Amino acid sequence: MCYNNTKGGFGMEMCTLCPRMCNIARKRTNDDIEGKLGLCKMSRTVRIAKAMLHEWEEPCISGSRGSGAVFFSGCHLGCIYCQNHDIADGHGKDVTVERLREIYGELIAKGAHNINLVTASHYLDSVIESIDEPLSVPVVYNCGGYERVESLRCLAGKVQIYLPDMKYMDASLARAYSHAEDYPQVAQDAIREMVRQVGPYEMDDDGILQRGVVIRHLLLPDAVDNTKRVIDWVASEFPPQTVLFSLMRQYTPCRELPYPALNRRVTDQEYQEVEDYLFESGIEDGFVQEEGSADSLYIPRFDLDGV
Repeated sequence: MCYNNTKGGFGMEMCTLCPRMCNIARKRTNDDIEGKLGLCKMSRTVRIAKAMLHEWEEPCISGSRGSGAVFFSGCHLGCIYCQNHDIADGHGKDVTVERLREIYGELIAKGAHNINLVTASHYLDSVIESIDEPLSVPVVYNCGGYERVESLRCLAGKVQIYLPDMKYMDASLARAYSHAEDYPQVAQDAIREMVRQVGPYEMDDDGILQRGVVIRHLLLPDAVDNTKRVIDWVASEFPPQTVLFSLMRQYTPCRELPYPALNRRVTDQEYQEVEDYLFESGIEDGFVQEEGSADSLYIPRFDLDGV
């Protein structure tokens, strides 16, 4: 058993689900006057902002019919440049675990290749309950990479595909942009655990991922060296045909930020430099993005559709 209800027990009464280790009694519902809110800003009651067939994930995730994406409200990482900052700050609708399973079924009935749980770590107990009975399609755990290994172990056998970010190898960037100086080591340990659980990636005959890990990295403006260090780590850590690597250039400024570099898009020169570096690194399995991906049109409207 991964957690219990006793005071100080893992993940429940005193919340230690994520690396923030708030160690507080989180509110059970938003009306709970006794509990508190941790850095995720959410009670234990699941809140989601949208459920949709997502066509803009990696080709092996979205396929021809779309990924069944469920966007959870709140976030324990809180990157200052987050393009989904509205839901990270709590926009959404509270749902029961029963309704969550119904949503999965509705997306599968529409043809979803998988069920894609987007930023769900702070609802781990409810998520585990919702996927305790196996689904007819793979479950994707889509996260920022900043995860506790102890929490991830609770998902063993229930999640077939992990879709983590590897945002930073530079601790100073992690501190400035995500208030998480420990991000590099935490994310490395988390991704190793994900690979340990699901093993080398597996595709079906149509090129749709059935099992495995896709490591995402978003190139940030004026952060080429950080990206090169991420590429170096992936190349040295995982043998060929073990993981997929997705180099993204979709960074889009969504609001004025106190760091000038974050108020512009990535330049063609920056992306070309890291793309060339990736191709020379020995990483052969994965994806790159076209320039047109850096557009707010690709940010979903979090209008509670499908909730």
